[in-house]
Amino acid sequence: MPQYVIYRRVSTAEQGRSGHGLDAQNRDIRLYLENYSAEPFEILGEFEDHLSGKNADRPELAKALEIVRANGAELLVSKLDRLSRDVAFIATLLKDKRTKLRVASMPNADNFQLHIYAALAEQERDFISARTKAALAEAKNKGAKLGGLRDATMQRNIAVQANAKARADKVAQTVLPLRASGATLRDIADALNKSGVETARGGKWQPSQVQRVLKRLAS
Repeated sequence: MPQYVIYRRVSTAEQGRSGHGLDAQNRDIRLYLENYSAEPFEILGEFEDHLSGKNADRPELAKALEIVRANGAELLVSKLDRLSRDVAFIATLLKDKRTKLRVASMPNADNFQLHIYAALAEQERDFISARTKAALAEAKNKGAKLGGLRDATMQRNIAVQANAKARADKVAQTVLPLRASGATLRDIADALNKSGVETARGGKWQPSQVQRVLKRLAS
């Protein structure tokens, strides 16, 4: 009988964000248990940290891992970045033969695939950061006044735009060829959903979202 120790993590800024909030994590974990786990199963414990993913000192995660290792259970998280945003941390955990990891949103992924995904996600975050800095420098060179509340708002807006553009680039190889072949927005949305590609908030694609992606790719 499979045994699980559930771990959730949010930072203060992410608690209300639908893509990473506790409700979304609970949903993904529930979907995994209902649709992918062998039955019956047992939940040995549930733990939750309210800390940044860059913070390696997480007391609740340490407690969860202690139970996992003591019982040969699996650590169940909703998404890989809820465990950590640090590739080195994830790699060390995956190499630990006493630790079994299960990611609800990637139910069939093995350790090698999880490691690759973590590395790609880190590269994407680094690229988004570089894009944001470049956009801020460009805005400043064009005469935009940076400072105070307006500066913070501008940086936040630029970061959101940069993030959206990076995500659009990520699905470009799927979206653009389909559109060029005459596929409708609905066809493209269905193709993305069938291939397991999630939206920025972890949901299903709709034609309106595909249209926004196409506009970003054309800009």
